[in-house]
Amino acid sequence: MPVLAQPAEGAGAGAEESAEAADDPARDAALAGREVLIVDDDIRNVFALTSALEAHGLKVHYADNGHAGIEKLEANENVELVLMDIMMPELDGNATTRAIREMPQFADLPIISLTAKAMQGDRERSLKAGASDYVTKPVNLDHLLNVIRRWLDGGGSPQSTDKEQEQ
Repeated sequence: MPVLAQPAEGAGAGAEESAEAADDPARDAALAGREVLIVDDDIRNVFALTSALEAHGLKVHYADNGHAGIEKLEANENVELVLMDIMMPELDGNATTRAIREMPQFADLPIISLTAKAMQGDRERSLKAGASDYVTKPVNLDHLLNVIRRWLDGGGSPQSTDKEQEQ
């Protein structure tokens, strides 16, 4: 399943990498130079998200598992937000989020859970584990960028729903 929704028209395989968001200069200006960490074990998801986020001015760090994500976070003090895949081997996204929340320096760090296999109760489990918000895959890029901006601007709340994502 592709990580990004809205593949470009006429694109074949790999279309998820070319998904586009609406032109929003104010949003892009607010995101420019801000640093995020993607923790995801699927390199295709990482590539698609990194390409899309960098196109909107974000600086992206990445880790391919929960343990590496924690290490990357500790090594990059400028990271302002984490995009956390839930379904990872060894240390899944919820366990990684709980571990991050136990570290005082990251108590207020926005962590957005991303999952492709959303089941009933998953959102609540992620929020209970310490996630700031929850977004399902395939991700609507406009929705994700707006959620990221809201959290980076300090106005985030875990109210984003799949209905918002479809808009």
